[in-house]
Amino acid sequence: MAEPVSAQEKLDRIVVLIAGNMVAEVCSVYVLRADNNLELYATEGLKPEAVHRTVISTDEGLVGLIASSAEPLALSDAQSHPAFSYKPETGEEIYHSFLGVPVLRAGNTLGVLVVQNRAYRVYTEEEIEALQTTTMVMAEMVASGDVQALAPPGQDIAVRRPLALKGVSLADGIGLGYVVLHEPRIIVQRMIAEDVNQELVRLDRAVQALRASIDRLLERGDVAHHGEHRDVLETVRMFANDQGWLRRIREAVISGLTAEGAVERVQSDTRARMLRQTDPYLRDRLHDLDEIANRLLHSLAGTSFGGHKGALPDNAILVARSMGPAALLDYDRSRLRGLVLEEGGPTSHIAIVARALGIPAVGEVANIVGIVETGDAIIVDGTSGDVQVRPQANVEAAYAEKARLRARRQEQYRRLRDLPAVTRDGVAVSLSINAGLIVDMPHLTETAAEGVGLFRTELQFMVAERLPSTSEQQALYEQVLAEANGAPVTFRTLDIGGDKILPYMEITDEENPALGWRAIRIGLDRPALLRSQVRALLKAAAGRELRIMFPMVATVDEFLRAKAIVGKEKAYLKRHGYPKPSAVALGVMIEVPSLLFQLEEICREADFVSIGSNDLMQFLFAADRENRQVAGRFDPLSPAGLRALRMIVTQARQHECSATVCGEMGGRPLEAMALIGLGYRGLSMPPAAVGPVKAMILELDVGALTKTLDEALRKEGSVTSLRARLETFAADNAIPI
Repeated sequence: MAEPVSAQEKLDRIVVLIAGNMVAEVCSVYVLRADNNLELYATEGLKPEAVHRTVISTDEGLVGLIASSAEPLALSDAQSHPAFSYKPETGEEIYHSFLGVPVLRAGNTLGVLVVQNRAYRVYTEEEIEALQTTTMVMAEMVASGDVQALAPPGQDIAVRRPLALKGVSLADGIGLGYVVLHEPRIIVQRMIAEDVNQELVRLDRAVQALRASIDRLLERGDVAHHGEHRDVLETVRMFANDQGWLRRIREAVISGLTAEGAVERVQSDTRARMLRQTDPYLRDRLHDLDEIANRLLHSLAGTSFGGHKGALPDNAILVARSMGPAALLDYDRSRLRGLVLEEGGPTSHIAIVARALGIPAVGEVANIVGIVETGDAIIVDGTSGDVQVRPQANVEAAYAEKARLRARRQEQYRRLRDLPAVTRDGVAVSLSINAGLIVDMPHLTETAAEGVGLFRTELQFMVAERLPSTSEQQALYEQVLAEANGAPVTFRTLDIGGDKILPYMEITDEENPALGWRAIRIGLDRPALLRSQVRALLKAAAGRELRIMFPMVATVDEFLRAKAIVGKEKAYLKRHGYPKPSAVALGVMIEVPSLLFQLEEICREADFVSIGSNDLMQFLFAADRENRQVAGRFDPLSPAGLRALRMIVTQARQHECSATVCGEMGGRPLEAMALIGLGYRGLSMPPAAVGPVKAMILELDVGALTKTLDEALRKEGSVTSLRARLETFAADNAIPI
């Protein structure tokens, strides 16, 4: 392998060497091409002219069967096997016994290595093991790109083939760059053991160190540093003590591999089998096995398991199985062009942070960590959820042009920055931004938004390794208000629970966490937590106006109890001589449908209401927004959704209680248009949405829209959605949506 000869010469020598050592008349190497066919790349024993001419489909013959199953196949009489396929150009009809082993790397099939004999012989376990070890070394050669040079022009081999993958959009935008793995794989440099006993000792020590490190994390509860939850670590600990898994690794070492090579070999075989499972539970366990294998490799290498520590290259696209928001914030934003995850939905914590940072992001991309290599060219389309791996030149050029068009469109939006958001018929609409981190605040000036309509205070708790103290919270809120420079900021109190579990928070098993112990329910049941936050907010707002909003309020009584806590904290400030805010406005986030039937009472008690459209629609239609089977089943632009929203704004206006929308609906031009037509005059949205929404407002005639909406809601109660009707209205009136 180390000799300075061409890839073809290496392959030719390898097949001769293997045939001689296996006492086989034939040894052949097939490489998987991008078109999913296997091409004969080298042979000893078959006709030499068959090389690069013999092509086998992955659903054809014994070689195809091995490639598709990713498992070895040993036969004493190959021609009697139902999958046998005869290729006349090879001259293999005289050979009977057959042994084929897949060439695997990270569980992905790169090719097949075959030996054949004329005699009806039975291949031993040791021979199968020897070939599997050999294919591990060959896999690195195939993956290195040297073998690609042997392929005809335009015919890529599978390991380097371009891939178009589909995921779920997490954050808008287009990023072109190169893969950086968040948890880079340990590249095993030395596969063959010089001293098997020494390797067994190294393995045992590494396993003990691994178990001890996991136990320490669990005992301390210090799981925040890697963004892992306790149940994940418990699963990892279970695998670390699994005797069957460890026995297979020890057997691989005894066969002649280094400890690292054995871990890599067992994990690659396991990955190959589990990737072909249809049971989603078993496929999910692959992540746990990957994690324990990576931890063991790091233990053997003497390095700490965790995120990428090196400096980012220019145009980095971060690829990870999953990430916490703190891990993403550790990276140099100026070099980061995109994010791709195997896990993480549009409402996940990491998606919120990616949107805040303006990083194009795509989630739920199956097996992306196993498919890419560090340095691979990659394109992330956060708008459509598409990911292009190793794209061809024409695809890259098309996306580069798409990115340029997007940049020009953003420039057009920037030109609207200083124009007031007033419709054609003179209706003013207040546009604010959603935020949650101090890095969001410069967007206030960049977009000329009128304020922060939703500041998610829980993000500070999510990125911290322990519960932030009152003084730490106060410092953040002071900084936010200073950056706002007098513009109003609406702070939402801690919205945790459900899918937002803090790493240092005790996890309570709940049948339905979205409807469980979360948000204001936790705050009222643990008043010290809410009082600490309210005190920090009141102190931070000394001399300024303070706006506090309570999430997940289901009854008027809950709001009154929260209001009473604020009253106690105001009295505390007065008693101890702390400067007070100039004014305190208390509001409610309407996201629980029960408040629709208490609107009159809540609007009398609250200074303002803001609609959390994500949860309100989820609960209104009883459709879990994290469940892909039902998330798109109901449209917020349906008559039911729009009538609920109209009911809120009508009651709020009657009681002189301001009503805004801070959920995702407010940041989509078509949905924002509908909200304005219903009577909303205040919208809060991600910073990137301000330009498109303002462009829509400037071309809108609210009077005509309201008339159209009222008529549709009177007459079309049976339709699934008014989306098509609203799109037609926008098209007829040249309104950009």
